[in-house]
Amino acid sequence: MQDIKEHMEVIGADGVHVGTVDQVEGNRIKLTKKDSGEGSHKGHHHFIDKSLVAEVEGDQVRLSAIGAVAVTMEQEQ
Repeated sequence: MQDIKEHMEVIGADGVHVGTVDQVEGNRIKLTKKDSGEGSHKGHHHFIDKSLVAEVEGDQVRLSAIGAVAVTMEQEQ
């Protein structure tokens, strides 16, 4: 988690954009609000648990789940 920095792109195992890192809070990655989605999801932060992180390479955080599945595992706040 120490390698994850602000503004890094978070992608699924399939290369699909999931979000952008706002910051790391404990064992979770806080995504920027601009990646929060539409409707009731819009305008608040989503979080991804560190257990979904497969690797950090360059300016990307790659998850172990494909993008569509990773989005369903996000936590809202």
